[in-house]
Amino acid sequence: LGVARVLASQGASVMLNGFGDAAEIKAIQTSIQDEFEVPVGFHGADLSSESEIQDLMDATHSTLGGLDVLVNNAGIQHVCSTHDFPVDQWHRIIAVNLTAVFHTTRLALPAMVEKGWGRVINVSSVHGLVASVNKAPYVASKHGVVGFTKAVGIEHATQGTG
Repeated sequence: LGVARVLASQGASVMLNGFGDAAEIKAIQTSIQDEFEVPVGFHGADLSSESEIQDLMDATHSTLGGLDVLVNNAGIQHVCSTHDFPVDQWHRIIAVNLTAVFHTTRLALPAMVEKGWGRVINVSSVHGLVASVNKAPYVASKHGVVGFTKAVGIEHATQGTG
């Protein structure tokens, strides 16, 4: 929420996403909106679902009028040895931590490129650079975010969408 608050303090409209107690989420949304006098939306998209990510991005455009700065900072993990790691947990970690970054970025970039300005901020983890025991899927996903960010940065370096 720190990034959302800083962006709001600079006059940016903010679309929040996450999971938790509905009353707490509403209180956070209202607090940011009231403190910084900017529109603040919330969408509860499950970031492991491509269609829900599409809904989130569509809602951001329709509710806030567009997207200038995309911050991808979702992260989930499950700690277990690789040989015992549940396959469904692997898929969920990769979907939320890496595939969602791809989908939100690919959906945000066309409008950013069209207007010649935009920013994609992908928050990884120290695990995007180093490994830890019993966290192979998390480490793989965060390494993927670092590599993806570098590749997209090179693709768009001359288009105002760094």
